[in-house]
Amino acid sequence: MLDPAVCHKARLARDPRFDGRFFTGVLTTGIYCRPVCPAPPAKDKNVRFYPSAAAAAEAGLRPCLRCRPETSPGTPAWNGASTTVTRALRLIAEGALDHGSVEALAGRLGIGSRHLRRLFLEHLGAAPVSIAQIQRIQFAKRLIDATTLPFTEVALASGFGSVRRFQSVVEGTYGRTPTELRQLARRNGETNLSGDVREYVLDLPFRPPFDWQALLDFLRPRAIPFIETVGPSSYQRRFQLDGQAGWIEATPAGTALRLTIGYPNARHLFGIVERARRLFDLAADPAAIGQHLGSDPALGPRIQQRPGLRVPGAWDPFETSVRAILGQQVSVKGATTLSGRLVERLGGGVFPSPEALAEADIASIGLPARRAEAIREFARAAAAGVIDFSGAAGPAQFREVLTSLPGIGPWTAHYISMRVLNDPDAFPSSDLGLLKSSGAASPAQLEAASGAWRPWRAYAALYLWQVTI
Repeated sequence: MLDPAVCHKARLARDPRFDGRFFTGVLTTGIYCRPVCPAPPAKDKNVRFYPSAAAAAEAGLRPCLRCRPETSPGTPAWNGASTTVTRALRLIAEGALDHGSVEALAGRLGIGSRHLRRLFLEHLGAAPVSIAQIQRIQFAKRLIDATTLPFTEVALASGFGSVRRFQSVVEGTYGRTPTELRQLARRNGETNLSGDVREYVLDLPFRPPFDWQALLDFLRPRAIPFIETVGPSSYQRRFQLDGQAGWIEATPAGTALRLTIGYPNARHLFGIVERARRLFDLAADPAAIGQHLGSDPALGPRIQQRPGLRVPGAWDPFETSVRAILGQQVSVKGATTLSGRLVERLGGGVFPSPEALAEADIASIGLPARRAEAIREFARAAAAGVIDFSGAAGPAQFREVLTSLPGIGPWTAHYISMRVLNDPDAFPSSDLGLLKSSGAASPAQLEAASGAWRPWRAYAALYLWQVTI
């Protein structure tokens, strides 16, 4: 629940820590803004607060063209409040409501549609369909502002069924046509145009602080040869999507990551951006995480030393999972060498699909026979849909499925859950590095101690792994 007194103070101070935590609706103008909006603040009596942009839109308000709510770092109101809402939002971002119903979405989550709507109204102030709608229109606005894409392609990339529907929703939301919005963005310099019509440059906002170097330091030694390259201040990777080759590059740009995308089909831009957001953990709320973990004697000094650590996610869930299994009982460098051989010898320069690995001679890359068979069994389960990488079933059930497969124990299951599902509470308590860094005498002792770190144990693990005191 929003505290109006706190919200009033935050908006008057234009406190960036509250950006995306709530939106301010001004009843006299019919507009909603971010707390950091540079416009003169409205009188208290004319202001209402909303937990999400969708809630403000449902109240009949239009987004401010000055502070541009679509560029806020997202709404963290659901973080730690409802794992069901968290899972639902991930499925919505992956397009669950583009061609499906709320009833089908609720069924995937194992609950009724009325209960799902009730949870969304409680935590986000808006129904699932409204959340999906605001995601589409906000992404469309960013493509209007930052690219030269024809509006027919903007409509497709944003999930609108037709250009007419796209234009109608844009004008109804912003009070201006797509053409007028693009002209306004050009005048205000709110664009990062590339010279290549099939190269897109988008800024993905985050909540500071963000220790980008620490994230790169984690990804660099684990980068898969032929696919990923981690430079001094950038991350690049190649990918295949629907049989078409593409690439991304991410570099810091103030309080955003600048994502450059090279891909021939604009229809998949939303999905590509969502993958990047999960890979770099851009939805994290470092203030909340730091406040919760900072009082712990083992973690407090580490957080002060390196605030803003992110838990690295996964661009491709299957790829990251196989990379984790390859890393069992070998060094990070050794696992990277093995992953390179897998790509070169069994994938022809790309990461092999589950179907390809299910029957491949994986031992030929230098793996023990038992671990090679474990990867084949994992690939078969992935190909058959036994493993659901969407997170619909929840982290606990996901880990239960993983540990039922040969060669996958609790450590691997928690590590995969941490990265593939972006599970903030995954915690591989048997990890030798965590035991040494924490000073715990046994995994059981560490598991018990970690209860105080919930629901942010994955971040606690990153601090124990990466920061020495």
